[in-house]
Amino acid sequence: MRKVVVNSSPLIALSGIRQLDILRKLYGEIHIPTAVYDEISAKPNSICKRLVDDATDWIKIDSISNRLAKKLFQSRLHAGEVEAIILSQELEANLLVIDDALAKKHAQYLGICVTGTLGVLMRARQANLIGALHPQIKKLRQNHIYISEALVAICLKMVGEDVC
Repeated sequence: MRKVVVNSSPLIALSGIRQLDILRKLYGEIHIPTAVYDEISAKPNSICKRLVDDATDWIKIDSISNRLAKKLFQSRLHAGEVEAIILSQELEANLLVIDDALAKKHAQYLGICVTGTLGVLMRARQANLIGALHPQIKKLRQNHIYISEALVAICLKMVGEDVC
């Protein structure tokens, strides 16, 4: 099975549309760094935290070893993003699921394969885990997740759905 590390924004977005389990169905087990768990735990009564806490059989919370690297990155990225990138390196992960564009660029520069929440949903659509992508995107937007019209059009076209 692939080693997959996930940052907080995809966890929050997928939890918000009740699709967190897609990560288990696609990847079996995922890893999140301690800083990501702290981020999703910061808000009292967080749906995401509750869902993650209920999924400890397939969501593993890991501490990073390289604290120096964390200090070097933190001037430009959030703690969760930094730890997700470092954990990906330490675990020699096959994939990092992260949404922030700058964090993606840093990870790609380090040779880490990345995708985001939409990439996960597109893969789920292609694997017939969800019926259609467009309703999931609509739910994300209703939960205040910004996705540009241009990106929606590209994603829908890639999975063979009509662009509305």
